[in-house]
Amino acid sequence: MKTHFKFCILIGLMMTVHSGPISRQNEDNDAFVKNYLKKFYNLTEQTGPSSNGRFSQMSLKIADMQKFFGLTVTGTMDSETLKVMQKPRCGVPDVAQYSTFGEGLKWKTSDLTYRIENYTPDMTQAEVDDSIQRALQVWAHVTPLKFTRIYSGTADIMISFGGGSHGDQYPFDGPHGTLAHAFAPSAGIGGDAHFDEDEQFSFRSTNGYILFLVAAHEFGHSLGLSHSSDPGALMYPMYSYRDPNSFVLPRDDVNGIQSLYGSNTHVIPDKPDPIPPVTPDACDRNLVLDAVATLRGERIFFKNSLFWRVSTNNKAEQHLIQSFWPDVPENIDAAYENTAQDQLFLFKDQKVWALYGYDIVQGYPKSLSSMGLPSTVKQISAALYDPDTEKTLFFTDNYYYSYDESRKVMDKGYPKLVKKGFPGINGKITAAFQYRGYTYLFSGTHMFEFSSSSKKVLRTLNNNYFLPC
Repeated sequence: MKTHFKFCILIGLMMTVHSGPISRQNEDNDAFVKNYLKKFYNLTEQTGPSSNGRFSQMSLKIADMQKFFGLTVTGTMDSETLKVMQKPRCGVPDVAQYSTFGEGLKWKTSDLTYRIENYTPDMTQAEVDDSIQRALQVWAHVTPLKFTRIYSGTADIMISFGGGSHGDQYPFDGPHGTLAHAFAPSAGIGGDAHFDEDEQFSFRSTNGYILFLVAAHEFGHSLGLSHSSDPGALMYPMYSYRDPNSFVLPRDDVNGIQSLYGSNTHVIPDKPDPIPPVTPDACDRNLVLDAVATLRGERIFFKNSLFWRVSTNNKAEQHLIQSFWPDVPENIDAAYENTAQDQLFLFKDQKVWALYGYDIVQGYPKSLSSMGLPSTVKQISAALYDPDTEKTLFFTDNYYYSYDESRKVMDKGYPKLVKKGFPGINGKITAAFQYRGYTYLFSGTHMFEFSSSSKKVLRTLNNNYFLPC
């Protein structure tokens, strides 16, 4: 049996991150930061300048951490960096991109066995069996790997539930902490996956951690993958909810596992595989956004299954939509914030969701017609709310409607051509929002800055203008 193992501890991500005063006292922060950098960025006890004589090792490690999480790289501690450090996370050291644990740490065979040693009382045995089997198939689907279950003896991947000290050198820490850990391919404990029995696991419900999602992440480590810095990847360090019924392994994870084992050559004819989702890049000049809105002073930019959340100081965070709102769809058509009601509205096809913070407003989702739109409108492409007039504009390609929020009726004389109400703007409107007194209308890869007072287009910009790059 090997005496040194690399492993992962997966930790739940709390969806609400407060930006208020940091609760740790200043004298505790230094110790906390040093411990964090030692665990995840190989900080040693050396505290003086590095060999180049310019930066301390601490500064270099802080810069490494900031780069990994997409923060502004300064090499100095600030509140944003400390906030990220304080988020629950996985215990494996971070890497720049997806990677494997190390040279040769992969299985030498494509036929692997697994065994479920015991069960959690949170779920039925059938639900656990199904979750584990589907989690393994996530990886088998894109590689030549095959997984066979055995019921006795030692399997390549031994799966168990336990709390606290559970038979290895890495005890669990009780509820709401580490969810699971897994060991990289090797003899003995290598490949095994352990799940913390003190956590609440579930089959489908969001009242607990979805075992399928936790297990699929862990089995990535069991097969030799380390973490990804891509927030849309399954192998990102933090737990994020996704709909298990429609889960498709993201492209970043596909690239990672296929770098170890190659692709699956057993393709079923006439049954095309779903396209692995790619995390959108804010620096892509050809980026076409799905929707844009404000949310309690922040700007929200939607694309595919993710959104960027940009604060007033232009700090951007990228999140999975379903990590914040598990019951709303991905790939939305339009969004707007009604600041008078403190509600965010999301649209997809013929349905609309109203959100108050993290909660869906009672009675939603509703139909498009409930917003005053005629039944002939099957989809909208953009929406925006004007707090000065209390009107909401709904765009359908190059036409738009005006809805009076105070009277809850559609204004007469609509729809109108976009170019009539917004001279100088032609083409389909794909997203819209108001910011600092100006209206921004998106059309494909471009965005028009429009002045309502002068009725003129002031600037034409790339549609990632507001996204820090």
